[in-house]
Amino acid sequence: MATLTTSSVMAAQYPHSSINDVVAAYGDLAEMRMKPYFMRANVAYPPQEIVLLATKKEKELELWARNQGNFTFIRSYPIRKASGQAGPKLREGDKQVPEGVYRITHLNPNSLFHLSMGLDYPNSYDLMRAAKEGRTNLGGDIYIHGKAQSTGCLAVGDIAVEELFVLVNQVGTHNASVVIAPHDPRREPLDGFSDNLPRWAVELYADISREFAKFPKSDI
Repeated sequence: MATLTTSSVMAAQYPHSSINDVVAAYGDLAEMRMKPYFMRANVAYPPQEIVLLATKKEKELELWARNQGNFTFIRSYPIRKASGQAGPKLREGDKQVPEGVYRITHLNPNSLFHLSMGLDYPNSYDLMRAAKEGRTNLGGDIYIHGKAQSTGCLAVGDIAVEELFVLVNQVGTHNASVVIAPHDPRREPLDGFSDNLPRWAVELYADISREFAKFPKSDI
């Protein structure tokens, strides 16, 4: 869980009081690193919309983008750390990275993990399933962030999060979504019938598989 820092030590280490400070500190270098990938993909930078595909088993985060028409693969980042195992997040403290289709809700310039981007877990689907099962205390504060340590979040390292933070700021959080899967369903079908999964995982994994199918592996 990546939370806002209040300590003077961390503030001195990461003196970002605002998103504008982050852009001033890292924006030019982040764009310089990113633009060659967009040029090779023949996608104008910045794009109008992006999707991040995250896979727990492969520990990979794919960036897809578009201006008009279909999404195009831009590049992938290694996920440095993602705690838990296959299966959706069900409660606070289970250390699970959520699985499903999420939106980026906000950018956090003062994260304990350098920089972070908040996800809308629990989303409407998570809340609906929890209500039907009588589950409460679902947890929250799920982020994509820097560094290489995590409890329920996706840690991608400092350089990667700088690039993605700057990109999402340009694109707009309302144009950035994240799909998280236990493994890549384009390589191996998702098995929602495993004993360790809730019964509704079959439906969830079908939804995730349909999302991943929009981004063909053959295009990479």
